[in-house]
Formats: sequence, structure tokens, C-alpha cells
Amino acid sequence: MSDNAFAGGLFAVGAAILTAGFIYVQTGHSAQAEDGPGPNLVLEVDGEAKGRIVIDLRPDLAPKHVEQITALARRGDYDNVVFHRVIEGFMAQTGDVQYGKVGGDLSSAGMGGSDLPDLPAEFSAEPFVRGTVGMARSSDPDSANSQFFIMFAPGDFLNGQYTVVGSVVGGMDLVDQIKKGDPANNGAVTGDPDRIVKATVE
Repeated sequence: MSDNAFAGGLFAVGAAILTAGFIYVQTGHSAQAEDGPGPNLVLEVDGEAKGRIVIDLRPDLAPKHVEQITALARRGDYDNVVFHRVIEGFMAQTGDVQYGKVGGDLSSAGMGGSDLPDLPAEFSAEPFVRGTVGMARSSDPDSANSQFFIMFAPGDFLNGQYTVVGSVVGGMDLVDQIKKGDPANNGAVTGDPDRIVKATVE
């Protein structure tokens, strides 16, 4: 991915919605999705959020994306990657294995991907609800690579525009605690962003 994963599309829409006051804030905490056949992506996170987030991946919806995510996790590529863009009431984005590593220069976090090829879109009818995990991309629908985001609340405006790869089935309370970014800067997290200490596939 050569440009910011969300700059071309999602954040333009998201910013308009936030500016208009239509923030998809959920006042209660709905039940997490039920665990399916998997595989599960398990994120050990640290920072303001500390603990274990379990994501049920959906190869039935996005087989190529799930294959790539699991390959990257098994290689350890997601280890020590930060949540570089986090917008209250919207989503938390991570997965930039190129520029988003703890200890590196995070000024370009969100601009990179992995050494694996970009993926063709695998859009589906699965809606973006609280806990949905989607793949970040540039304005090119076929540019998703390694970055993904977790929804804090429903985002119907994303339906059919971004690839759904799974849903959180454990630790959604921890997702809510992930350090938030600056709303005036598209949610960019400064200082010490929360991070994925270890990503495993179960």
C-alpha cells in the first residue's frame, strides 16, 4: 500500500459523518459475536488496553485475506505493531507491519504493508457492526495488504466497500480501552500507542 490506508475513502466518509454529528456511538455494550469454526487470530495487546483480543476469522467471506493475515501472524510480522489510528466511536486500526513497529519511526505508520502482494477485494454482504474486523486499503479497492481495523460501533457506510475478515469474539472490552488518537488529525495516535505484543493463530 503506497498511501495511507484510509486517506482516500473511509476517512473522508468517516470525517463527514463525525462532522455532521452522526457518530455511531453505542451507549451499551452488546454481546460479542459467537465463535465460529475459525481460525482465530489472537492478539496479546499492551498499553492502555492490556490483555487478549480474540478474532474469529472468516475464510468463508474472504479466503485470500484470511490466508494472508494468518501467514503474517505465523511469521511474527504483527508482533510489536501499534494501533496507529484510533477514532472514538468509530474504529481502531493496526497492522502496518512495515512502518508501524514499536521502536521505529512511527511518523509513516499507516502508509505501509507487508512484503506479500496486495489483495483483490473480497467484498461481501456481511455488515460492519460493533466488533467487525475489516481490511484497510487505499482508494484502490484491490490494495488491502496487512492493515486491519476493529469497529467500536456500527458503520453502515462501509458495507460493501471494505472487506470483512472476521469479528471479535473475546476481549471487546479491551478493544474499547485502546488508546484513542487525535480527532483533529484523523485519529492519529501520538506518544506511545497501544500495541500488539504478540499475534498468534489458534
